[in-house]
Amino acid sequence: MNTAGTADVPARMGLDLTPFRGLRYDPDRVGSLSAVTSPPYDVVVRPDGLQHLESADPHNIVRLILPQAPTPGIRNEQAADTLHRWVSEGVLRTDAQPGLYVYEQHDDEGMFQRGVIGALRLSEPSEGVVLPHEDVMPHVVADRAALMRATSANLEPLLLTYRGDGTSGTTAVIERTAKHPPLLSTTTEDGFSHRLWAVTDPADLAEIRADLAHRQALIADGHHRWATYLRVRGEHPSPSPWDYGLVLLVDTARHPLRVRAIHRLLHQLPVPEALAALDGSFRVRHLDGILSSALSALSVATAEGNAFLLAGDGTFHLVDRPSPDLLARTIPPDPPEAWRTLDATVLHATLLDHVWKIPDVPEHIAYIHDTAATVAKAERDGGTAVLMHPVREEVVRDLASQGVTMPRKSTSFGPKPASGLVLRALL
Repeated sequence: MNTAGTADVPARMGLDLTPFRGLRYDPDRVGSLSAVTSPPYDVVVRPDGLQHLESADPHNIVRLILPQAPTPGIRNEQAADTLHRWVSEGVLRTDAQPGLYVYEQHDDEGMFQRGVIGALRLSEPSEGVVLPHEDVMPHVVADRAALMRATSANLEPLLLTYRGDGTSGTTAVIERTAKHPPLLSTTTEDGFSHRLWAVTDPADLAEIRADLAHRQALIADGHHRWATYLRVRGEHPSPSPWDYGLVLLVDTARHPLRVRAIHRLLHQLPVPEALAALDGSFRVRHLDGILSSALSALSVATAEGNAFLLAGDGTFHLVDRPSPDLLARTIPPDPPEAWRTLDATVLHATLLDHVWKIPDVPEHIAYIHDTAATVAKAERDGGTAVLMHPVREEVVRDLASQGVTMPRKSTSFGPKPASGLVLRALL
């Protein structure tokens, strides 16, 4: 399978997005394209969502991005065997020509986004070309790296944003391309419609390349996969296909992203114990009503300072107004004020580390994007859901431009690209 990244391209000051031969499902070999797609691996709520996706179609991409087996080694071997079998059987086919891919997502609520998928030359954060804004968990990077080594593939694109002018260059090529019939079109059960086009014309590719060559990108979603790309790249002599990673680039001057929070589920901490441990260091108000009303109260409280919503015992508890003395003792003084006052900073440095003394490991903390699912799992399992309010995008960009990373899983940018529409084989 041919792929991008075999030529020794000189280092650039900006983004270097390269065509590749996409690996895509043959619609005649699967039940439907929507039935073989999945949210990104870290958005799938386990085990319920995983089981739902596995039962949707025997070829659902979740069998590659989240293989199920007794040990990590067997899981990764199983994913590799599955990928190779699907390719040999023609379930997945490699496109004849290298290209970039225009990708469109829209829903009935007015969300509309277009971007371009390609193989992006990797760079370290210190180079200032691709900026991370969150810390990563080493065990997740190790897990993703093992899967990538086993499959020799980029199984799902990261979501990166850049600031163009919203009209020319890459955006102009995207808009021209979208006037033609797409390679594929499908609607997933979350209500999003997806369309994909190939960009293979040399003039269009050159226009995109020239436009992006002086751009800088922010990692919106996929910090662990970007760290995985960098780790695995270091294991191969350059030049090689591993010098590049699969990404979706979106111009937020044209298509502003939606920023949502990522919630925490504390498996081993019941709500009564969580509240008792606060012991006057935070204000606690018990809320009646439904989830939407509680989230509205959280939004009002976060406008005045740090605030969190605890759930899991059948009701909601608004926790805000932390003790200034407690914050002074638990928040590191050196980072910028914008970092010190983040809800995620206060949650991890003050509540998790100091008040609740909970280690940030999977046995104790799960990170869940879906609000209702977080509450439901906490109520079912007897744990505590900590619901967060989203961070403003300008805060994220400002910290990233300063080289300051936020606590892990601080934000959820979207809409995220569906996994399974286009893959990139490395060998």
